[in-house]
Amino acid sequence: MHVDIVPVGDVPATVKREASDGLRSVYDCDVSMHEPRSIPAGAHDESRDQYRAEEFIDLAQRVGKGDKNIAITGKDLYYRRRNYVFGLAYLSGSGSVISTYRLQTSSDGGFSNRSASDIFADRVRKEVIHEIGHTIGLEHCDNKRCVMNFSPTVRQVDVKEPSLCGSCQRDVI
Repeated sequence: MHVDIVPVGDVPATVKREASDGLRSVYDCDVSMHEPRSIPAGAHDESRDQYRAEEFIDLAQRVGKGDKNIAITGKDLYYRRRNYVFGLAYLSGSGSVISTYRLQTSSDGGFSNRSASDIFADRVRKEVIHEIGHTIGLEHCDNKRCVMNFSPTVRQVDVKEPSLCGSCQRDVI
């Protein structure tokens, strides 16, 4: 499998590196880094001051060169009636997106004694692994430690491991 990471807007090199390393650590895949792209025209919803996640997925699918493509942005994303999303992917599709906007909170609520930059790096890895998991057919997992667990808060992201549980791992093989 080849995954193409599509940075959208200003995405720091450290975020790109964490995303690439996270994908390689869990999936037997090649990872490439696409040239940065501009925010999709029409993605911004002025009434919410947020961006439609679907527009970023469409961009990743359109310009990405991989079997699977993931857009990464620092913009605040939403999907339909949800207040926000950390990421979005279509099950068994070729495109996905993560947003670092809400992953950048300064701490993990006392879950560990790690630095804010280490916590943020873990969150980025977990979210890219999670969204690419959806593109290869994995659904949400009930195991709270599994990276495929549905996690609507950063606290729940922090509890997850940056890896698939045994059950999800078997589904990938």
